[in-house]
Amino acid sequence: MSWRRLTLVLATRAVIRPKLAVDLLRVGWRFRRRGWYGHPPFVPLPPLAYVQWRMYTAYGDESATPPARDVERYARWVGKHSG
Repeated sequence: MSWRRLTLVLATRAVIRPKLAVDLLRVGWRFRRRGWYGHPPFVPLPPLAYVQWRMYTAYGDESATPPARDVERYARWVGKHSG
C-alpha cells in the first residue's frame, strides 16, 4: 500500500468514525516537525528521517508503509492514553 492509499483509507475510516478522526489528528500533531510553520510547504508533517526510522524500527524496512489497521490501533491507543 502506498502512503497516498493509506491516507485515503484512514480518511475514509475517520469520516465514518469521528472519534478515530480525533485520535488520528492527535497522532499527526504529535509527529509534526518542529518549526513547521516557518518552512515550505507550511504543513505540519513529520521529518522524513524520523518516519524512515519509525518504519525501520517497526517493520525492519525504512521504506515500509504501515498497514491501516496498525495506524488505527496506535491512534486509538494514543487517544486512550492522552490527558
